[in-house]
Amino acid sequence: MCGIVGYVGGQDAVPVILDGLKRLEYRGYDSAGVAVVNQGSLQRRRSAGKLDRLASSLAAEPLRGEWGLGHTRWATHGRPTEENAHPHQDCGGHIVVVHNGIIENHLELKERLVEEGHRFVTQTDTEVLAHLVESAYRGSLEEAAREALARVRGVYALVLLHRDEPQRLVAARMGPPLVIGVGESEHFIASDIPALLRHTRDFVFLEDGDVATVTPTALSVRNLEGVEVTRPPQRVTWDPVQAEKGGYRHFMLKEIHEQPRAARDTLLGRFSVEDGEVLLDELGPAAAGLREASRVMLLACGTSWHAGLVGKFLIEHLAGLPAEVDYGSEFRYRTPLVGPGTVAVAISQSGETADTLAAFREAKSRGALPIAICNVRGSMLTREAVGSLLTHAGPEIGVASTKAFTSQLVALALLALHLGRLRGTLSPDQCREHLVALARIPHLMEQALSRADEIEELTRSLTHATDFLYLGRGINYPIALEGALKLKEISYVHAEGYPAGEMKHGPIALIDDALPVVALCADDHVYEKMLSNIQEAKARGGRVIAVAPSGNGDLRGLLDGPGDAILEIPSCPALWSPFITVLPLQLLAYHVALRAGRDVDQPRNLAKSVTVE
Repeated sequence: MCGIVGYVGGQDAVPVILDGLKRLEYRGYDSAGVAVVNQGSLQRRRSAGKLDRLASSLAAEPLRGEWGLGHTRWATHGRPTEENAHPHQDCGGHIVVVHNGIIENHLELKERLVEEGHRFVTQTDTEVLAHLVESAYRGSLEEAAREALARVRGVYALVLLHRDEPQRLVAARMGPPLVIGVGESEHFIASDIPALLRHTRDFVFLEDGDVATVTPTALSVRNLEGVEVTRPPQRVTWDPVQAEKGGYRHFMLKEIHEQPRAARDTLLGRFSVEDGEVLLDELGPAAAGLREASRVMLLACGTSWHAGLVGKFLIEHLAGLPAEVDYGSEFRYRTPLVGPGTVAVAISQSGETADTLAAFREAKSRGALPIAICNVRGSMLTREAVGSLLTHAGPEIGVASTKAFTSQLVALALLALHLGRLRGTLSPDQCREHLVALARIPHLMEQALSRADEIEELTRSLTHATDFLYLGRGINYPIALEGALKLKEISYVHAEGYPAGEMKHGPIALIDDALPVVALCADDHVYEKMLSNIQEAKARGGRVIAVAPSGNGDLRGLLDGPGDAILEIPSCPALWSPFITVLPLQLLAYHVALRAGRDVDQPRNLAKSVTVE
């Protein structure tokens, strides 16, 4: 969601902040601003719209800063205008703040502050923070921040500066992520790691309730009561080049093609084909608890929820354990039946998704064994888990998740195989057979992606389609959901994903010659039933685009209409087919969106990491 960058050190703060904000554009935003102090003068510059508008303003009227902070805003309170853009300041123009999150009691606080004589100029909840700190300020910005935050209800990641406290920033976290980059005689603050990778790979991850103060040469972290806490720096191994486009037109396209490598990296070192074993020592204390598991609860949102649905098939098939998949946003608003023997697996690319974290905490409080599948070491989710399986996808910049999704599938496959061995539902020979097949998946993914040009050509005939229906069965039903979601996210074209057997129970009414039907035809035990569903669609004039293994004569005989097509993929064992069937759907969504002139990497209204409920 919103992006934060702060800097103290020997460089001019303005280009450092702008560069960091540029690297956070993938999170989604609608306005931007910076505030810096130079020779005792505090100056702000803000603009509505994209960061380029702010950069143009700064080029026309340059600012220089000895230290400062910046922000890209995704509107929650107040329209995306220059007036509502961050940073916000107090009445005296001495204090500025940038903030991600929501202050739930801001109206109550604002009313009291107005009674005290404070003047508000925006519609935002964030402005309350600047006035609260102003009200509490008695010479120490850190102490004023702690006093102000004691009055706040809600979630926040924020950074403050005071004009009269040179080369000092104060940062605080309660919910949304916030990291501190450690440099040589300089410190950086950001809401996500990619903003700072060109400057440092050493990061301090703030936890909920932390209040940090940074100067060029010092970093201290205290809790809200003022007690010092230890947050040692962690080394992040991402190469900054990984966060660039690498010659691709968009980050999303680059990340689609990075999936074979990401899958290999997530598999690497985690199994022994010779022994027929999955090696998950990294789960630490959680490894022992898995032996007592009686059920698995998979918690996630969005694309990660679809990964969880695939995981349910894998866990039940390979480990014989009942598995349930729940939306993080719904889990704690019902009465979940969770207790000892339940393994709660939270799935999140960022490890900071607010709804998933809340569900995870609820399951943990009810006695479940908490395990995280996540792409970011040191994220809140991994810190709250007893054990974590990291997906080694590297930075994912495109808002619509691709390589993070397939890496999550790899982690879920390894977890399912591990549980199968622990429970004795898989012998070493059976596990070995599955591991051999799984190890070949990255190569098959490369083969599938080599036919990307065919998909691009197909989308020429889809430019006028206003609705799509995606159908799948068994373990590929979640992939139908994921394919429809990708199309909706980046092309803004309406799409529905359905289990193919449910088509007759309503969606069949939609089918006519204007509705493309995307059918996933894996080489599995429900293949014949998928052919029947395709025949039903064709009988009603539907145009069918089938994703199927090559050399399938039965299917080719069915699809003889002018708009029909087959997107051929390599054949693989049915259990691992989702890794392959999802790839043409990602490319299909990408090229449909491109032809529609959409902003593929930053689709409207969406954010990469949803850190508010």
